[in-house]
Amino acid sequence: MAQAPKPLVVIGILGTTLDVGRQAKRWNHWRPTIGLHLSLGQPIARFEMLRNPLHDALGATITADIATVSPGTVVRRHDLDLADPWDFEEVYGALYEFARRYPFDVDRENYLVHISTGTHVAQICLFLLTESRHLPARLVQTGPGPDTVAGRSVIIDLDTSRYDKIQRRHAEEKVESTSLLKQGIATENTAFNNLIGQIEQVSLRSTAPILLLGPTGAGKSSLARRIHALRRHKRLVGEPFVAVNCATLRGDTAMSTLFGHSRGAFTGAATARAGLLRAADGGMLFLDEIGELGADEQAMLLHAVEEGRFRPVGADSEVSCQFQLVAGTNQPLQERVRDGRFRGDLLARLDTWTFTLPGLAERREDIEPNLDHELDRLGRQLGRRLTLNREARARFLEFAQSTATPWSRNFRDLTAAVLRMATLAEGGRIAVPDVEGEIARLQAAWGPAEPPSAPRPVDLRALLGDAAYAELDRFDAVQLSDVVAVCRQALSLSEAGRVLFAASRQRRASVNDADRLRKYLARFALDWDQVRA
Repeated sequence: MAQAPKPLVVIGILGTTLDVGRQAKRWNHWRPTIGLHLSLGQPIARFEMLRNPLHDALGATITADIATVSPGTVVRRHDLDLADPWDFEEVYGALYEFARRYPFDVDRENYLVHISTGTHVAQICLFLLTESRHLPARLVQTGPGPDTVAGRSVIIDLDTSRYDKIQRRHAEEKVESTSLLKQGIATENTAFNNLIGQIEQVSLRSTAPILLLGPTGAGKSSLARRIHALRRHKRLVGEPFVAVNCATLRGDTAMSTLFGHSRGAFTGAATARAGLLRAADGGMLFLDEIGELGADEQAMLLHAVEEGRFRPVGADSEVSCQFQLVAGTNQPLQERVRDGRFRGDLLARLDTWTFTLPGLAERREDIEPNLDHELDRLGRQLGRRLTLNREARARFLEFAQSTATPWSRNFRDLTAAVLRMATLAEGGRIAVPDVEGEIARLQAAWGPAEPPSAPRPVDLRALLGDAAYAELDRFDAVQLSDVVAVCRQALSLSEAGRVLFAASRQRRASVNDADRLRKYLARFALDWDQVRA
C-alpha cells in the first residue's frame, strides 16, 4: 500500500505591492500569494503568512481569497514588525528569530519557502536561511504565466546535484586560492597546508596587517607577493605592490625613503619626494625585516597604519595614504620589545594576524615537488628542458631529505643548488657527478655539521603499559625502542619513515614511508601522537 504524501506547508511574506487589491478586478491579474495556491499543482495544507501588523487588512483579504481558491488550506498569520524592511540586519534578525522559534517537524511535513514576495533584502535573507538549513525547506519561485491569475511556479531544491555545482565552484575557487599561495606546488606537509588555508581565509576576509615570521629564506617575500596577487584577483586591493627591505634603511635617509620629503626639507632636497608609503597607496606594502626599523620610523609607521595619514619630512601638513600592510621578520619581536628596540604598540598593531613559516628542514617531504618546480622555472628562464636522471635524482633526494642536512638558508639554498647544477649540466641533463659536486659545495658553505644529539632513552613500559610491555619479546622491544627514538627526533611521520626505511625505499618503485610506519606502530596499538607525546 502506497504511503500517503506528507502535508505541504508554505512559508511566505505578504506582498504589499503585488498582492494588493480589494475590488473584483483583483481576480483579473496575477498576485504572487494567490497564484502560488493555483499553480503549485499540489494542495497546500498550511500557509504561514509573514506580514507587518500595519498590513493586517490586506492580510485578511488574502486569507479570504486563499479560502476561495484552496478551501483546505489553513492560513496562520505571523507578525513581522520591521521598522525598515530594507535594513539587512533587521530583516535577517527577524526572519532568523521566526526560523528559530518555529516548530518544524520534517518527519511529518514538507516545507516550501516562497521567495517571490517581500523586498529584495527579505528574499535574500530567506534564501540564506534556507541554504543554511535554518529553514529546512525547498524554495518556490512564482511569476506571471499564460494563466493570468495562476501564473507559474518553480520549486528549487538546494540539495539536488543541480545546485551542488554552485558549491563545487566555491570549492574550486578555494583550491585555486590556496594553490596560488603555495605557488602551485603540491605539498604533503599537513602543518603547512593548514597554515596556507588560514592565510587564504585571512587574506580574503580581513585587511588588517599580516605579520610573517620565519627564518631567512623561508619564503616570506614570495608569500607576500602571492597574498597581493590573491587579493588583486578578488578585487580586494589595487595594483601597487611595494616591497621594502628595512635592513637597508639606515641613517637620515630612512625617514625620507619611507615617508617622503618636501622640497628644501634638508640640504640636498632640491625636489620633493613622495616616498615608498605613498607609492603603495591603494595597494600593498611589504616591509621585510621590519625589526630593523629605527625608533622614529616605527612611530611614524604606527601613525600611518592607524590613521591612514602621515607628515612627510619637512612638510607643513599631513598627506593621506591607504595601503594594506604585510610585514616580515626573522627576529623575535617580543624580545626586542623587552629590550626597548621595538615599539610594543606597533607590535600589537601588527600582531592581529601572525603566521610562522616553517623552514625547509621542517618540510623535507616537500623538497621533491619544490625541486621539480625549480627545474621547470629555470628551464623556462633558460629556454631549455632541465632534468635529473634517475640515479642523480635519487642521490640528491637522499642528501636533501636527510635529517643531517641543515638547509640553513632554506629555499634560497635549494634554488641556488638547482641553478648551479642546471648551469653546469651538459645538455640540461643533470647527472650524478653534478649532484655530488653540488653536495660538496653546500656542505662547504654550511661548515662542519653539528654532531647529532644522543636520543633520549625510551621508556617502553610507560608508553605501552605494564600488561602490553610484559608480553613484548626482547627482539621487538629493541626494535620498537629504536623506532620510537627516531620518531621523537623527526618532525613528521614521513620524515621518520624516510630515516627508518632509507635502504629499502631505494628498491621500491612506489614508496609510502608514512603508511609503513603507521602500520608498524599499529601492531603495538600505538599511533604517531602517542609516540610523540
